[in-house]
Amino acid sequence: MDRREFTASLVAGGCAGMCVDLTLFPLDTIKTRLQSQQGFYKAGGFRGIYAGVPSAAIGSFPSAAAFFVTYESTKSLFTGYSATNLAPITHMLAASLGEIVACLIRVPTEVVKQRTQASPSLNTYRVLLNTLQEEGFRGLYRGYGSTVLREVGWLSSTHQVLIAVWWRRQGGRLDSWQAAVCGALAGGVAAFVTTPLDVAKTWIMLAKAGTSAASGNIPKVLYEVWRSRGIPGLFAGSIPRVTFISMGGFIFLGAYEKVRRTLL
Repeated sequence: MDRREFTASLVAGGCAGMCVDLTLFPLDTIKTRLQSQQGFYKAGGFRGIYAGVPSAAIGSFPSAAAFFVTYESTKSLFTGYSATNLAPITHMLAASLGEIVACLIRVPTEVVKQRTQASPSLNTYRVLLNTLQEEGFRGLYRGYGSTVLREVGWLSSTHQVLIAVWWRRQGGRLDSWQAAVCGALAGGVAAFVTTPLDVAKTWIMLAKAGTSAASGNIPKVLYEVWRSRGIPGLFAGSIPRVTFISMGGFIFLGAYEKVRRTLL
């Protein structure tokens, strides 16, 4: 990847990510409160629906940019395989590495954002200070493993498979709106399937220090959710999550393709 392509991926990924996160933020707040241990109304209900938005705004651009720069860079290393049957594997590898890098930026802002969403009486700055005072810098990375596990490979690999099929049928060209449709379809399916992992991530991030959920043991947390809330608890927040990611996939991938082509 040359400097121009690098810059295009950086700017396009960052702009698209910020656009999605800020536009659909209320859906994310509702999802977090539905998944929280304390319950929807005790977590704030429909009050303070933009609680935590500063954290999302700060982390959105750099995490999205980090994902797509890593993603495009990794794909460029495997350009010789892009026209072979190994293409889906290379796309999955690129997406996985992209998520691992992006989560280094995303998880700290996600921890602060979710804790603010579930405690609307506190502001973002106070939640950040409380986290650092009680748990130190490591507290900002609580839930890193569950976040990576939730994200890795699903959206981008499925999206790329859809793009590859449509691209061939279109004779080698895919418009921005077509890329956006692929993103919406892939995102909706992935969002529903990975909801239990998202619930586990929320419980881990919101848990008080020293509790079993705070340990980050994903199977243990999933079992705890199932035991206390059953199957519905494992899929809590699935409707706003599917809506957010489907609409977000349409906006994100469409905007990314459009901005990147404009810059190139």
